[in-house]
Amino acid sequence: MRYVFDHDLHIHSYLSGCSDDPEQNPQRMLQYAKEFGLKQLCITDHFWDEKVPGAENSYLKGQGVAHISRIKPLPQADGIEFLFGCETDMDQNMQLGVSKETMDLLDFIVIPTTHMHMVGFVISEEDCTIEGKARVWVERLEALLAKDLPFHKIGIAHLTCSLIDSSSRENYIKVLNLLREEDLYRVFKKAAEVGCGIELNSDDMRLRPGEEEAILRIYRIAKECGCKFYCGSDAHHPATLDAAKAIYERAIDLLELDENDKFHIIKK
Repeated sequence: MRYVFDHDLHIHSYLSGCSDDPEQNPQRMLQYAKEFGLKQLCITDHFWDEKVPGAENSYLKGQGVAHISRIKPLPQADGIEFLFGCETDMDQNMQLGVSKETMDLLDFIVIPTTHMHMVGFVISEEDCTIEGKARVWVERLEALLAKDLPFHKIGIAHLTCSLIDSSSRENYIKVLNLLREEDLYRVFKKAAEVGCGIELNSDDMRLRPGEEEAILRIYRIAKECGCKFYCGSDAHHPATLDAAKAIYERAIDLLELDENDKFHIIKK
């Protein structure tokens, strides 16, 4: 059976500093789910745990447990599960911004390894070359997958995020094309082994003309390795929610995904 777009596991609210949009609230997200027949949502505001040092000089400062918990209680509706999660980061020393104690409080944890616009926090100045970013792309994903984490409720966010190189689309695509197949097979076999989800991010899946193969190659290899995929709009504003379905339907067809390719959060 063809993969059904029936969930969105990466949505920001007005509590994320890069949203700050009062219209981006749980009630609006629930409306989105009802309109498109979604069965599961997860709110994933940007987060860095107060228990973990290191983010004092980043935009994540002040976005701890108390901050993201202000969104609760989440509204409910028949047939729709509304989960409470977060999007945390990993610094250039491979330190993750969420403690094991806090992980227990969260339904789902979205972790990007590609926030390479955060120079000095996620990536060093020395590595900010096209070749350096391709190497760091692999190193960061490998480091994350080697951690002792509850991968049954962890998603690896936007692996082809344009923030890998925001200087130009040309350089961004160059970084993706430098990712070696042997490295991609190795990391995605590990991802399949640990059982995390691989995000299909709606912005990544917009697939501008001429860029399709550079982006889709990565997800096709992940699929071949047995990885499971979830949809995450990464919406910061309602307009992104409204556009998500059309983007996902096209991506599902291009990647030839079926229901066996879907990631499901396992509750323990």
